[in-house]
Amino acid sequence: MYLLGFDIGSSSVKASLMNGENGECVASSFYPKQEMKITAHQAGWAEQEPELWWANLKLALADVLNESKVNTDNILSIGISYQMHGLVMVDKNHQVLRPSIIWCDSRAAAYGDKAFQEIGGQRCLSSLLNSPGNFTASKLKWVKENEPAIFDRLYKIMLPGDFIAMKLSGEIKTTVSGLSEGIMWDFRQNSVASFLFDNYGFSSDIIPEIVPTFSVQGKLSEAAAKELGLSAKTTISYRAGDQPNNALSLNVLNPGEIAATAGTSGVVYGVSEEIKYDPQSRVNTFAHVNHAAANPRLGVLLCINGTGILNAWLKRMLGESLSYEEMNQLAAEVGIGSGGLSVLPFGNGAERVLNNKNIGSVLSGINFNIHQKGHLLRAAQEGIVFSFKYGMDIMQQIGINASVIRAGKANMFLSPVFRDTLAGVTEATIELYNTDGSIGAARGAGVGAGYYKSFNEAFSNLKKLETVEPDNKKAAEYQAAYDNWKLALDKAISQ
Repeated sequence: MYLLGFDIGSSSVKASLMNGENGECVASSFYPKQEMKITAHQAGWAEQEPELWWANLKLALADVLNESKVNTDNILSIGISYQMHGLVMVDKNHQVLRPSIIWCDSRAAAYGDKAFQEIGGQRCLSSLLNSPGNFTASKLKWVKENEPAIFDRLYKIMLPGDFIAMKLSGEIKTTVSGLSEGIMWDFRQNSVASFLFDNYGFSSDIIPEIVPTFSVQGKLSEAAAKELGLSAKTTISYRAGDQPNNALSLNVLNPGEIAATAGTSGVVYGVSEEIKYDPQSRVNTFAHVNHAAANPRLGVLLCINGTGILNAWLKRMLGESLSYEEMNQLAAEVGIGSGGLSVLPFGNGAERVLNNKNIGSVLSGINFNIHQKGHLLRAAQEGIVFSFKYGMDIMQQIGINASVIRAGKANMFLSPVFRDTLAGVTEATIELYNTDGSIGAARGAGVGAGYYKSFNEAFSNLKKLETVEPDNKKAAEYQAAYDNWKLALDKAISQ
């Protein structure tokens, strides 16, 4: 039996087909081959057309079916991973009302800050575990205030994964984990956050039916099955935001376990059984995929917006002919600290870890007589790692301590400089696995459909590819490089 996973990113949509019995990936593909378009009509804005996700999903799936040659009757179920915090609005006919305001759009921060003051910080933090900030509910408030004609036509709001599930099944549903990432879940009342909706002037009727994260949430409609070339017997049995799903894909489900990813954005995600929060919401607490009110599992998330997108920008600026592997090789030829050159990787919108400030990316300490291409490439990778370290120090204050960090061997984790620097500056062991978001979604589908009877069974064949231990002999060099980077950050923040 086979399990199908989709990963709806902001850069691309990936589809993977997994053999449920042995956990092997039979085929995978992603579209578009260049980064998906993000529209920014103003500075700090970021929008994508939901139908673009669907179009790229179909292209990726067609490749997978063509490569695998499987009998589609043997594809049991579908799991969906998706970019977090995006707002999708539809009318009663399930038609999209406007482009999705996606995760890195910072236009709604002022609305979240105002609600935080009006409702009261303690009420927000104790119930939502976060400030409303720039999350999905605040984005909807922006639409209500600035596009009232569109808001008046609203039937339901969805997260990006809910939209894909709607396209697959024709039904609009969501999860507690999804609502918590949109800052729409009241953990004290174990219900939709009606007090925030009252403040924003929303009716709770706009929230879809809530289903368990792991469950048969629907099945393919006849129309979708025909459009995709799949069987209408195939079910949808799992959906989760990309970072909780990344943690799932690495079998990070229990308190004290930590996952990391470094794609377009970078994330460190730790699991806790205690309902804790950062009073400044610089790191955020959400319901993890296996959260239950009687058995709390909270994901504490550090997000750095400007991670792989910085690397991609450098590739474009330095010449498209330069491959990522060649960039990594050039970075490895330069010593720790990049000859005093520092890069602040904050050029992809307001950063929550910086209290929603948008300081932009900064190049500091450049010397025209010393620094070469390799210095810039290494400084960029070090800057990303150092931003992780900066946020992980905040996570430590609420009980998330990193001794082992699990990650898929992909994206920035393909770079030895990136891996060694992360291990060196955090003093944590890095474990790299043969998985990614789409494979994680496929495993989640297996759990939700009942194909796997337990998480242990689902992850029995997860393979560790590599372990990176911190080099204690170089600890002082890594610390000195971080301290230099931190000086540049402090200066940028104070300006």
